[in-house]
Amino acid sequence: MQLRRRASAAQLADSDPRLDAPQTIETLEARVAHLERQLEGLQDAMHREGTRQHRRITELEARTEPSALAIALNKDERDRGL
Repeated sequence: MQLRRRASAAQLADSDPRLDAPQTIETLEARVAHLERQLEGLQDAMHREGTRQHRRITELEARTEPSALAIALNKDERDRGL
């Protein structure tokens, strides 16, 4: 991934007289709002994945408890006729 340095608001205003301060501020506010939405989406995805992983680990721990394992092995023996 390549990172590019973006020009600051002051540099934009100095380099292009067509850009006035209010327009530059609006542009920056829109960019910040967009970044905030992206961050919220990432946080939501991380929470969902963490919840899913926690649920999966809890399920695996329950299935490998000695009593649960013994029950599963007995059932398998009965099903296979051993």
